[in-house]
Order: sequence, then structure tokens, then C-alpha cells
Amino acid sequence: METRPLIDRLTAAADRALRTLAAPAAPLRPTPSPKASPAELSATERREAGALMRVNHVGEICAQALYDAQALAARDPELRALFEKAAREEGDHLAWTQQRIEELGGRTSLLNPLWYAGSFAIGLLAARAGDRVSLGFMEETERQVEQHLDGHLDRLPAGDVASRAVIEQMKADEVGHADAAREHGGAALPLPMRWAMRIAAKVMTTTAHRI
Repeated sequence: METRPLIDRLTAAADRALRTLAAPAAPLRPTPSPKASPAELSATERREAGALMRVNHVGEICAQALYDAQALAARDPELRALFEKAAREEGDHLAWTQQRIEELGGRTSLLNPLWYAGSFAIGLLAARAGDRVSLGFMEETERQVEQHLDGHLDRLPAGDVASRAVIEQMKADEVGHADAAREHGGAALPLPMRWAMRIAAKVMTTTAHRI
């Protein structure tokens, strides 16, 4: 049973938000290593790879917000622990993508505070709808992210094996999160909600690719 008062959990959530947006991300796991030697990238290839990794970094900003909100509002302590574990693994992704952006000479999105705030609000709404809906939202989110990452693997410059290694590990983790949500009883979301999530994600990824 949850023993921490609500004010303590709110304070912890606020602290995590500040760390996500303002502090350098520190991974718990080492950065995935490429299976082949990296090739020299042209300036155009570096810009494109940097833009793709910026989009992925925004996705991890959103994941931190979603899972922090869902953990905060979860009714079941076991499910709260599930969301917190997913957030920690997504924290590794946040650090890896940030590191890769820096290596490519790129920058993170200027709209990260907006992405975080919007995702936190959505996470709270999902959690308030009930644990099964919240888990269903988690599963659907991760299934869509898996497809999104597949698209990035196709679009990455062939020689950017470092970014590819990061994305492949991210994809494996996202599949694990989706499977865990389903195994814990996540409810299938209605088709209109799934399409709305896809449209929102498309707006986010298109904007983050440029800003």
C-alpha cells in the first residue's frame, strides 16, 4: 500500500519535471554500442540524423511526463510501480538521445516544456479514467512508438550505426512496456481514440523535426 502522503508524491513529480527539462540526463544503463564501425557522415546526413534524434528526444520528454502523471494518479500500488519502472527505462532513452544529438552537433527541441506539460496533462486524464484505461493508453502509446522507431530506422543515414544502435534498444524497451501493460490488464482503446493519438503524435513529430 502507498505510504507516502500525496504532497510528497506531488513534490517528487515536480522535482522530476525540473530534472527532465533542466538537468543533463544520466542513464542507468550504458549507451548501446553499434555492431559495426561508424562511417563518416556528411553535413547533410548529420543534420538529418540530428533532427530524427531530436524527435526521439521529444518522445522521451513526453514519456517521462506521461508515466510520471500515470504513476502519480494510479490507484493500484503495483501499477504505480510499473509506470515508475517504465519511466526509469525511458530516462535511459532520454539520456541516450540527448548524448547522440550532442555528438551530431544538433540541439534539442525549443518546445520541450510545452511537450512535457501537455503530456503530463494527458497522462493524468488517462489515469483518472481508471487503471485499465491507463494501461491501455500505455500499450497503445508504445505500439505507436514502435512503428515510429521503425520509420526512423529506415530514414537514418546508412552510416549512422551509433544512432541505429540507440533506436534499436529503445524499440526493444518500448515493446516490453507495451507487453507489460497488456499483461496487467490494459483495456483496448476505441478506434477514434487511437486515431486521435496518431494525429497528435504526427503533429508533435513534424514540429519537433524542425523546432
